[in-house]
Amino acid sequence: MTLRSVKQIIPALETSDGAGVRIKRSLGQHQSVRLDPFLMLDEFGSSEAADYIAGFPSHPHRGFETVTYMIEGHMLHEDHLGNRGDLRNGGVQWMTAGRGIIHSEMPQQEGGMMRGFQLWLNLSAAEKMTDAGYRDIQPEDIPELAVSGGLIRLIAGTVTVDGTTHQGAVTGRSTEPLYADLQLNPNGQVTLPVPAAHNGMLYLYEGDASLGDQALRRSAANVLDDGDRITVSAGASGARLLLIAGKPIGEPVVQYGPFVMNTREEIEQALRDYRDGRLTA
Repeated sequence: MTLRSVKQIIPALETSDGAGVRIKRSLGQHQSVRLDPFLMLDEFGSSEAADYIAGFPSHPHRGFETVTYMIEGHMLHEDHLGNRGDLRNGGVQWMTAGRGIIHSEMPQQEGGMMRGFQLWLNLSAAEKMTDAGYRDIQPEDIPELAVSGGLIRLIAGTVTVDGTTHQGAVTGRSTEPLYADLQLNPNGQVTLPVPAAHNGMLYLYEGDASLGDQALRRSAANVLDDGDRITVSAGASGARLLLIAGKPIGEPVVQYGPFVMNTREEIEQALRDYRDGRLTA
């Protein structure tokens, strides 16, 4: 067994998306800054309504999945399939764009804190034109694993702790994503397996933590080196961080805004389909 270390740090940059929502973007800040199979990771968090109130009005996607994890706040998802989902504290929305989906994500609060994350997970060429889908995952449906160093909320994938294997709320994806929210007690420590074949990262968003003797940078993608497990230790105030890992696809990625395909020709087809009303047909 080999402990993973941090091989690269990608600090999140402040930007905006949607109708002016302020975010911090690590993966995806440039099209060359990705971690196969992950295309983008956005952190949003503000108590100022002006930073988020305009939301994300109706817009299209094709060729990947979005995973939205709400730490605090209330947002409404609606799409052309008729899906409607309320995303609240601790909940997750997992949307498969597949061949095409048109949706909106709009705040349902006029003030107060809204914070969370959105992850873009790529689909292989064989899956890009599958039917669109949507899953609304309630907070109580996300397994919580009590460990000696704190608590693990297991959004996706499987993890073995003290000899027992636990399944997350989402499994069965071809890229075998592992997505966990690690909530560590003051000076708490946790050791977890991370498949050796997976690319992975840690994203610290509260407190202080280290991986071995390496301090993790807050609001950054701390990209993991080779290995098959991690040991994360929190500082005196505790820590919260995301563990995200997945099996790389190893295919070309061509992106144009909300469309992610394998070739330029497929992007041009997506644009024609959207223009002609065939994106979701």
